[in-house]
Amino acid sequence: MKKELLIASALVSTMGVASVAEAVTATTSGSHHTGLRGTALDTNADESLAQVTASSFSVSLSETTDGGVGIASSFMLANEGTTGLQTAGLTLTFTDGSKLDVIKAGNAAATHDVSVPGGAGEASITVTTTNRAQTGLDFFGEATAVGIEWHSAADFMADGLKISASASVDDGVAADGSAELESSWGVGATYVTSAGDTAVTVGAGLADSDWKDSGTAPSSGSNGYHIGFSAVTGNLTVAAGYASGDDVDNSSTTNNVEVSDNTVTKVGVKYVSGDVTLSVGYSAAEGSDSTTMGTAGSAADAVDTTDAGISYAVASGVTANLGWKNVDSSQGGSAETSGGTSWYIGANMAF
Repeated sequence: MKKELLIASALVSTMGVASVAEAVTATTSGSHHTGLRGTALDTNADESLAQVTASSFSVSLSETTDGGVGIASSFMLANEGTTGLQTAGLTLTFTDGSKLDVIKAGNAAATHDVSVPGGAGEASITVTTTNRAQTGLDFFGEATAVGIEWHSAADFMADGLKISASASVDDGVAADGSAELESSWGVGATYVTSAGDTAVTVGAGLADSDWKDSGTAPSSGSNGYHIGFSAVTGNLTVAAGYASGDDVDNSSTTNNVEVSDNTVTKVGVKYVSGDVTLSVGYSAAEGSDSTTMGTAGSAADAVDTTDAGISYAVASGVTANLGWKNVDSSQGGSAETSGGTSWYIGANMAF
């Protein structure tokens, strides 16, 4: 009996070693934040209070072949309180430092957005769904899951330069009540340099997408460009970005919208003093929407946002946030009552 136990123990031990040797490297990360948000709309109604919570837990997988090519992917086990689970395709990293994303690769224009400081925490105002002004610098950067994106190595053709290029094709989903993306391409670049004691980053992107509506491609699709810069001097960061283009909003299965001549302007400032970070930002977005695919809109919607925040590093991985946001919105040049003011106080824990 003792001999059988020893043999069984050795077998289990051997299987365990083999399993570890053949496994890819897995790392985990996640966060949890909780706080209190107050919202006062322009309707002059009473201020509403609500608890805000969101948790995420993700796993990153990676391994390197004998030839030095890295293979990586990731998936999310939980993402409560936000937009749902997220999974990635495959990323191949080559020995020269370049990378290739395959399957659900994304759009290269969005890769090179410059981050513009704003508020802190979860202060939020949601404008009416009929206000279609797009507020992000990458509002035009769509891609299907059937696509690739190539990233150059650092210092591509010049010190501090990185570029990307992407393309995606029709994934075969029929355009019934909602429009479907047919194909897209994008290019982008980021250049990092210095001017005295200031580190300067310039990012830009260009993209174009074709859409189909009930099987018939519209005469125009989604396209645009963005450009931005960030300057960091010591603890002070100043950044700005601008985007312009057309967008297809297919968020509704019964009312696809073409948003034309959409522009977004963002400016922001951030200052770090020890464990405290102060930030303030402003953005202005405007676009003309039409419910006829392929037809430019004539009535302009607008969303102007001002936000500010204070973050304090309480401990390793723990941050206390205090945020404030004000939103002014209009439809067709007329003010609407979906704007207002919001504040947030809470904490974020990350690992």
